[in-house]
Amino acid sequence: MKKRALVSVSNKEGLVPFAATLVEEGFEIVSTGGTSKVLQEAGIAVTNISDVTGFPEIMDGRVKTLHPNIHGGLLAVRDDANHMQQLHEHEITPINLVVVNLYPFKETIAKKDTTVAEAIENIDIGGPSMLRSAAKNHRYVTVVVDPADYETVAAEVKSGAVSLETKQRLAAKTFRHTAAYDALIATYLTNLTEDPDPESITLTYEKKQALRYGENPHQKATFYEAPFGATQSITKAKQLHGKELSYNNINDANAALRIVKEFTEPTVVAVKHMNPCGVGTGSTTFDAFQKAFAADPISIFGGIIACNTTVDEQTAQKMSDIFLEMIIAPDFAPEALALLTKKKNIRLLTVGVEQALQPERQLTTVSGGLLLQDEDILGFDDAVLNVVTKRQPTPQEWEDLKLAWKVVKHVKSNAIVLVKDNMTIGVGAGQMNRVGAAEIAIAQAGEKARNSALGSDAFFPMDDTVEAAAKAGVTAIIQPGGSIKDEDSIKKADEYGITMVLTGIRHFKH
Repeated sequence: MKKRALVSVSNKEGLVPFAATLVEEGFEIVSTGGTSKVLQEAGIAVTNISDVTGFPEIMDGRVKTLHPNIHGGLLAVRDDANHMQQLHEHEITPINLVVVNLYPFKETIAKKDTTVAEAIENIDIGGPSMLRSAAKNHRYVTVVVDPADYETVAAEVKSGAVSLETKQRLAAKTFRHTAAYDALIATYLTNLTEDPDPESITLTYEKKQALRYGENPHQKATFYEAPFGATQSITKAKQLHGKELSYNNINDANAALRIVKEFTEPTVVAVKHMNPCGVGTGSTTFDAFQKAFAADPISIFGGIIACNTTVDEQTAQKMSDIFLEMIIAPDFAPEALALLTKKKNIRLLTVGVEQALQPERQLTTVSGGLLLQDEDILGFDDAVLNVVTKRQPTPQEWEDLKLAWKVVKHVKSNAIVLVKDNMTIGVGAGQMNRVGAAEIAIAQAGEKARNSALGSDAFFPMDDTVEAAAKAGVTAIIQPGGSIKDEDSIKKADEYGITMVLTGIRHFKH
């Protein structure tokens, strides 16, 4: 019995030499439209799909492969005598190999000026149907969706037959391919209907990088990228120098980028274990880095640095004096790059640092399930500020309160941040009670706590945090408010002459 291959692809990469190999190995090539034209122009004999179906392509090509002569040839179980008898009765030739990839739906909707009608027209129907039929019957049919697999399949065809192991691997890849394709379509149409809470969600991510391991060496890990994720993110960063990114690097870099995006003035953020250990703002990148370094010169060792301005030579020189895992910035001056690349392993990445205007959907896995929420993009300018104490903040206190509020949003709850003179001086993260977080931040700040500002990610359930802050010399506090005991905290602040600002916005970060 002759061997038949059905070939219909939108991606013509590597197609001609692969098809030529199939013909050399005795395959008849059945093809459609543009694919058939490319093959014929290359001198490869092609049987038109209409000659197989006995029916012309209709409706501008919308209907051409949805036919028993195609799907019978794909789905027949070769070891089933009844199936083979039916093929014989209906003069259907079995199809042994399918090479199909789909209409470019992703590429179409990626264009800003794409209309809904254009997007709909690029939803492939016949392609997924053929792929699913072939993949279902992969014991007998080899299915190829990716030009990267041509070489492997060609080699096995030349050796006599494609192995069942390869067929199974390709079938699994095919179903991943069609599932991802359908997920993009479902997401696109769901977004059109603006349904915020659909009964089910289908997500797709594309492999970006295999990682050596996860959080710990005994954990396997892989880095995936959302097809239409944020453009100014770690997934889009360009690595200029250094070792390959690790699982922990990626998490820390993501945290650092989110923080530095809160600022428009020159800012440098140092992150360890996804919490900021030092944040500084200034008139220059160098000034900001000096403050971020001084905020916690111990914890910054081995940390991740994010800047929202170009790293200049002076700043690079200071950075090169300490051990840093990674530096992220919009750009590096040539002199700065020359200095920093002298260190073999330091990772240098460039990426945009503008704040997102629309929240992304954030996913958190739980055992057996998934939590989905909007990204927290509310910032200082979104808050309705209310000074609830007798004393108003001074201009410098306002600056420090603003910095404290922007930073505490990105610290693990319960969170307290102390700020003085445009730099963090104490960070209390991830504590089981708020006064405990305050005590950690105060202890870190030491004498610097005097005349500092304190930011809290959530309200004070009691006035004990205000009491601790007052005894340390804190003079200004910013917090959401909303506790039934807010008045107790306000009275305590007035008692010590502390100014307190309520924002009405909570920033829990678990």
